[in-house]
Amino acid sequence: MDTRWLQDFITLSEVRNFTRAAEARNLSQAAFSRRIQSLENWAGARLIDRTAFPTQLTEAGERFRGAAMELINQLAEARAGIAGVPAQNQLRLATSYALATAHLPKWWRTWSEGRLLSCSLQTGNVHDTVTAFTSGAADFLICFHQVAQPLPLDPARYDCLTLGRELIRPYAARTLIERTGLDLPGTAASPVPLLMYSANVYFARLIDAAIDGAAVPLHGVRVFEAEMSDVLGDMAAQELGVAWLADSALQRLASADLVPLANRLWDIEVSILAFKDRADSRPAVDAMWQRMRVTAQPA
Repeated sequence: MDTRWLQDFITLSEVRNFTRAAEARNLSQAAFSRRIQSLENWAGARLIDRTAFPTQLTEAGERFRGAAMELINQLAEARAGIAGVPAQNQLRLATSYALATAHLPKWWRTWSEGRLLSCSLQTGNVHDTVTAFTSGAADFLICFHQVAQPLPLDPARYDCLTLGRELIRPYAARTLIERTGLDLPGTAASPVPLLMYSANVYFARLIDAAIDGAAVPLHGVRVFEAEMSDVLGDMAAQELGVAWLADSALQRLASADLVPLANRLWDIEVSILAFKDRADSRPAVDAMWQRMRVTAQPA
């Protein structure tokens, strides 16, 4: 059996769609389907109900998912042991670059206090980190979240904690605002230069929803797009326009002298959530989850 089949199966069990699962695993749909069929042949049972929409697991598939998660975790522990890291102290965490730089150091100091731990960190956009988590390549997922733009995670399968809350606000260089009186919503004759996130970034969906749902129209022109908030913040610091940034991002950009715009209509409140698979009952994971729970905020 190819162990990659297990990660394929876990991804499919989460997204419930062959096309999306194949994309998440960077495979053609035909190749992905062949690997799932190979896994079913190896297991000697149908794991996927292909007659249902969206795609569902069979009863055998539901039972096998727990076994698949356990096998992936055992392999990760074995690899850690070979590398000289005690398996009971090895943890894997997936999160965004923004959260990893702004929040994770202080969280990790609290969570790991008094324990000798080794953490393997994976950073990426929401798609990449959710895929790593749901495929069993990460023990924990920490991400931004807003109810209006829910993540594709089944609440019946995953435990969830609220680690914090933040505002994502439109920022610009103080000198630009003082010199030009820059503010939203702008006008048709004088649109606001916007520094926006790429379409595949979670923040892009939140900002687009806030713009579309505002009581007044926003007049702006997209002058630059990027995936990382650090890039957009640096662009804003050069007086190139307005960028939506999480307040915590200003820690790294303190010397840039960015300030939020006066009009607060386009502020966006988000939660910071942590997730753990309920099927993962390893002592190290459970112990870390309990430490996260102590520092969590009410939902």
